[in-house]
This record gives sequence, structure tokens and C-alpha cells, in this order.
Amino acid sequence: PEVSLRLESGPCAAAHSPLAERNGFLRLLLHSCCTELCTSCLTSLGPFLEDEIIPEVIPMEIEVVDAKITLKDDSPPVYPTSPGPVPITLAMDHVVVRRRDDGVFYLTAVPASVPWCENSFPEEQKAPSESVSPAPAAGARGLQLKQVPELQRELQTMKLALAEANMDKARLLQEIRKYNPLFQL
Repeated sequence: PEVSLRLESGPCAAAHSPLAERNGFLRLLLHSCCTELCTSCLTSLGPFLEDEIIPEVIPMEIEVVDAKITLKDDSPPVYPTSPGPVPITLAMDHVVVRRRDDGVFYLTAVPASVPWCENSFPEEQKAPSESVSPAPAAGARGLQLKQVPELQRELQTMKLALAEANMDKARLLQEIRKYNPLFQL
């Protein structure tokens, strides 16, 4: 894994934002990182983030390229016979987190140069009249008609999965309310 950290301050940092000249600008690059974190470690960070004094906003840019983070729940199981939760893996190809002068963090995914997604993200600068596409050719229309039954089957499968998830949610809420009748979601 490659970690690069750079803190700029003074007049040279003004190129990033007006506030960066006074408070500094932090740039972090994390490349090819594969790590495992326990959820208890993340929840114990809360007291360190709380403070009685409002901190100064430091503009920053955090760039994560080709990283994989696995979150493991190490809390004791609710039911003794439960096999435990399945670890969650977050894989990030290229993500940029920016904190601007207003203190808000902006999360941006940088699209990969994959042929099927090149036209998926319209440019913001295009006029609405330019975004209208010409009518598809006869061969393309035939291909679309062949996909309709497959898409309908997929839609039905998703509807069934959603209904099952809603039933599980209702069952779990009922179980929770047995122990805490005042619980609200």
C-alpha cells in the first residue's frame, strides 16, 4: 500500500481555496490498500471526534485508489445460536473525498474508463438539446425487444425479494418490540 500525505499552508495553499491560506490544505492519497477493521474500533472513535470546542475547518482532499476494506462485526451475538454476521467488504476503485471551506465533505466517484459506462454520465455543460439521441437503428430496436422478457423476469424477481425483505423487517420489528414495546423506527 502507498500512502502519501501533504500539508500545505501559507500563500501557496491559497491556490486550493481562500481558507487554505490561513488554515492549511491537507492532501492524502491512499493507493492499493487492503485492510480489515472491526466495528468496535469504528464505534470507539466517537469520543475522540466529540469536543466542546468547534474545530477550525481545514480544507482537504482524500483520494482512495484501488482499496478494499473489510468490516467485521465483533460485538457479542444477540442470539447464542446465531452464526454471527457476515463481514462486509467495501471495494473502491477511485473515490475522492473533498472538504471545502464550508466544512462539508463531498464524496465523488471517479468513473473508470470502461466502454459501457463512458456515456452513462452526461456532462453538466451540455445543453438539453444536445442530450437528445437519434432514434435507434432497426437492429438495435430488435435487440431491445429481445431484452424485454428478461428484464420483466428480473423485475418480478426483484419484487419478490423486496416483499420478502419487507416481511423480514416486520418480523424483526415484532421481535424487537417484544423486548422494548416503545421502540420506534
